[in-house]
Amino acid sequence: MSSLIDRLSPAARKAPESGIVEVFNAGWGRDDLIPLWAGEGDLPTPDFISAAAKASLDRGETFYTWQRGIPPLREALAEYHSGLYQRPFSSDRFYVTGSGMQAIQLAVQAVSGSGSEVVVPTPAWPNVTAAIEIHGARAVTVPMHEDETGWQLRIEDIEAAITPQTTALFLNSPCNPTGWVADENLLKAFLDLARRYELWIIADEIYALFHYGVGDRAPSFYDIAADDDPVIFVNSMSKNWAMTGWRVGWISAPPALGQVFENLIQYSTSGVPSFIQWGAVAALTEGGEFLESQVARARTGRECVLNGLKGLNRVNVPPPQGAFYLFFSIEGVTDTRQFALDLVRQTGVGLAPGTAFGAGGEHCLRLCYARSPDHLEEAVRRISAWLPAI
Repeated sequence: MSSLIDRLSPAARKAPESGIVEVFNAGWGRDDLIPLWAGEGDLPTPDFISAAAKASLDRGETFYTWQRGIPPLREALAEYHSGLYQRPFSSDRFYVTGSGMQAIQLAVQAVSGSGSEVVVPTPAWPNVTAAIEIHGARAVTVPMHEDETGWQLRIEDIEAAITPQTTALFLNSPCNPTGWVADENLLKAFLDLARRYELWIIADEIYALFHYGVGDRAPSFYDIAADDDPVIFVNSMSKNWAMTGWRVGWISAPPALGQVFENLIQYSTSGVPSFIQWGAVAALTEGGEFLESQVARARTGRECVLNGLKGLNRVNVPPPQGAFYLFFSIEGVTDTRQFALDLVRQTGVGLAPGTAFGAGGEHCLRLCYARSPDHLEEAVRRISAWLPAI
């Protein structure tokens, strides 16, 4: 008789263990832990957001609700985008999801299936390729190139990866984990590929405001795409408003896809709880000052770790242009998975190994700097003291 595991679906059996969670599990519970492995800061959700959720609970809003999201949240999303991109948005193009991760899953379900391919530049957040392959499609990875200025993506490499089975292109900019940011010319070239080959684009612009170049935000497909272009945006409340544990995100897509996404939401979670959505409304409508402080805090954290690690002769630290991660390499370290496990066990500093992020980044480590300077300075001190011993 076959084992229980053998009787599972191939996609479930092959779902990869998270290299980030492996380090998390190795270090969890230490009193001296400085957890820089995950994509979140160390601030709790602001009180005004929690108060809005509590008020909803007090009103007894614990029943099924709109599958596409409560109207006030969809309207708040439209107003937020209108202000950010200086153009009008209709609430009809926004669909509330149970996290940014679910937004990616639903977008993948909408544009791919068994036997199809989705092109993904790497290094990339590992959940992206996993979501594609668990769904039965194939993630075709295209490694970026690293030089003295940082990471670069060549549009000709993306085009070379397109086959008759390709249905979509995925692009995350600003990028987790590298901090790379696509300029407008590259976005135009990406959109041109999608139009010429009749492909979808899944655009992850979650870190749009965490941008260290010219302007208040990173370049966006919203700057160049028409409302009916084949672009599906996936996003989340998590990073901007310290809401990682709330698990609420959204999809922005042409209104013609509305019934499709309503159906996908219905048959996965049947909607996001109303009280969580009211917290999201408060974040969008009252959270401008907090959001500015989050970006300023990340900018300070970036300078702290760049300055601290640049002084170590063995460390190669390309300055990130966006997001809130440092993706760096250490001379002589070839097994970043083992390095990350040893580091957290022996020093209490938790970093994510580059092996978790796919082709091209295996030699790197990811450090999240969206934290207090005191924690970051102590992490750099411990790494500096430990490195000579290995």
